[in-house]
Amino acid sequence: MKFPESWLREHVTVAASRDQLAARLTAIGLEVEGVEEIGAALEGVVVAEILSAAKHPEADRLQVCQVSIGRGEPVQIVCGAPNARAGLKAPLATVAAQLPGGLQIKAAKLRGVESFGMLCSAKELMIDPDASGLLELPADAPVGESLAKYLGLPDASFELKLTPNRADCFSVRGVAFDAAAALGTNVNPIEIPEAKVDSNASFIVELKADADCPRFCGRVVEGLDANARTPLWMSERLKRADLRPISPLVDITNYVMLELGQPLHAFDADTLKGPIVVRHARTGETLKLLDEREVALDGQFLVVTDNDRAVALGGVMGGWDTRVTSATTRVFFEAAHWRPSAIIGRARRLGMHTDAAHRFERGVDPQLPRYAVERATALTLQIMGGRAGPMTETALTQHLAASAPVQLRRARVSRVLGISVPDTEIERILRALGMQATPTDEGWSVVAPSRRFDIAIEEDLIEEIARIHGYDAIPVRLPAGEIVLAAPSETRVGESAMRRQMIARDYLEAINYAFVDAQALATWQMDEGAVALANPLTSELGVMRTSLLPGLVDALRRNRARQQDRVRLFEIGRVFHAVASDAPRETQRIAAIARGRADAERWNGQSRDVDFYDLKADVEALLGLAAQRAEFRPSDEAQGHPGRSATVWLEGRRIGWVGHLHPRLAKVLDLDGEVVGFELDLAPLASRRLPQAQEISRYPSVRRDLALVVPEAASWASLEASLRAALGPLLREVVLFDQYRGPGLETGTKSLAMGLILQDVSRTLTDQDADQAVSRALQALASDCGARIRG
Repeated sequence: MKFPESWLREHVTVAASRDQLAARLTAIGLEVEGVEEIGAALEGVVVAEILSAAKHPEADRLQVCQVSIGRGEPVQIVCGAPNARAGLKAPLATVAAQLPGGLQIKAAKLRGVESFGMLCSAKELMIDPDASGLLELPADAPVGESLAKYLGLPDASFELKLTPNRADCFSVRGVAFDAAAALGTNVNPIEIPEAKVDSNASFIVELKADADCPRFCGRVVEGLDANARTPLWMSERLKRADLRPISPLVDITNYVMLELGQPLHAFDADTLKGPIVVRHARTGETLKLLDEREVALDGQFLVVTDNDRAVALGGVMGGWDTRVTSATTRVFFEAAHWRPSAIIGRARRLGMHTDAAHRFERGVDPQLPRYAVERATALTLQIMGGRAGPMTETALTQHLAASAPVQLRRARVSRVLGISVPDTEIERILRALGMQATPTDEGWSVVAPSRRFDIAIEEDLIEEIARIHGYDAIPVRLPAGEIVLAAPSETRVGESAMRRQMIARDYLEAINYAFVDAQALATWQMDEGAVALANPLTSELGVMRTSLLPGLVDALRRNRARQQDRVRLFEIGRVFHAVASDAPRETQRIAAIARGRADAERWNGQSRDVDFYDLKADVEALLGLAAQRAEFRPSDEAQGHPGRSATVWLEGRRIGWVGHLHPRLAKVLDLDGEVVGFELDLAPLASRRLPQAQEISRYPSVRRDLALVVPEAASWASLEASLRAALGPLLREVVLFDQYRGPGLETGTKSLAMGLILQDVSRTLTDQDADQAVSRALQALASDCGARIRG
């Protein structure tokens, strides 16, 4: 929000200096991002009139001008501006004047011709960035008057950074209420009288969008002077608010929007037939907008129609065919109240941003349309003349929210703020903000103005009191009382422990957006159940992620593009899936991605690339935090490499995936080299049984090695499970140290060599004990897995 300081001071009279005003606005939550001084140090710059302009005898691009400054003889000025001409009124910096940039004006000779001053552009005076030519002043500008006095300078342009809940401050009037409350005064009253009706011209208005547009006001003003020009005072205010003056009617709508906060649109009434209907757009309906783009619409957009022809995109932008032009003599002003949820994201869908959409997305006072049309009518009659028709107002009152009383208790104010604010101060603050405060036994019954729809509960009012009374007036105190320390549960593994484990295994943590591109999920074949956002930041961030892997791989690609050969990233975050007739399901997960060498570069030059077993070891390390063992089964998931990826199962439940990315996916994603990753549900990893102490055996262990022939389909997990079931606590550990396929074995079989490490806690095992254990193991493996001793 940008506006000139002089405009704000017109609405609220305060003695505070510019710096004090900026500091106070920031202190109450209206952060002043910048203050740009305009028109400082213009002493010696006056309004002048060019009486004649002759070609310079020695330079084609220069003119020798005779200039009147309202006193004495005309002054000779050599000027190179392309728009210098007889009859033009423009600023003249007289001899000895010093311009804002430090330029000292002296009498000089330019190509042999004397020049006694300088005719100036707006940029040279630092009042506007336009440097295309001389600053052209209105024909009625008083010659000889100080330019600063004539333009109301010096001034300053304030730029505010507003939070989304303060939509009421997207207007000078809204900011004035806060400034008045903060500086101990009240806003100056603004009179918006009803215009005298001198015409019967009007249009019938129908509302067919229900709650999306519950109020629409309009008025026809005819008999306008098409040759009228925007007055200097209005164009200067618009420029200082960073809006370019265009034409009187367009400038009037922009001026009212900045002053009151209500966007308006001006239609050329001669291009309308009526009736005017507000409805939802039809799928495939098109509209040519003011920026000359033709857009295709659907049922999520609102349109203003004339005789069922779309003529404006509701809450966003007007249409090209019904725009006002320099020939317009009949105008139809429109001001409507659009529900924020019906406007949010619509402009962004079309790749545009407008001042109207910016305000309507955040909310505009539902009572404001009538006042805005009256204000626009008054300005139009003042600037362009004409005759006003009757006000047309159509409202669906059942869809218009009314301000409900909010009870404010003085005891609650003291408890929340920790200080006692006097009743008189509370009442002053509330009334200065435009609220009605009626005293009650416990405090006040407060009704907020319709523009403050962010006031809904008692705490909202307490926040208003705190920020206006001053946060610096609230003392800083340490909390008192006993603090109960929450002991961490031994049955849970915290996220911090998992982070430390991943960092210890040479990973870096990444934090990615929870929003992703829908097309990216489709590429991964993970778009099923994706939750679409109603108001995405950009079209590339249109859905909630269903997996952490796409974001991590995208981060890996960006690191590769910056010459990082070895990339190891992990992330802990939520994924989202749509659930029928319920809120989206959120699942906390941990995922990692790795590419390049398995270990950091070493002096001996020995290295290998990371592979499936490295990531499997990382998964097992995470499981080890909870003393859990998982089963790895072959995976057929779309993102996984066939035969080089696995699903992870824990206690009969699938908890994730680990493996190489599918070559086809890697090619589409333009990945060079092998990329390996995993993604696991976090909840199963975080759950562990209460640790229990066990006796450590004082007796030696016995090892027996076995070489078995097993079916190709038999997994190591099934073999290990069979062994542990058969031998129980006697089996301390089982290790696989060899695998063989090839000549000497039947087709469809493989050879596995394993070591059984046996140990008892009460005695030393004998050879007979070990042989009996091996016998039981072989019987179980033969029965469960079809295994036999390799001959």
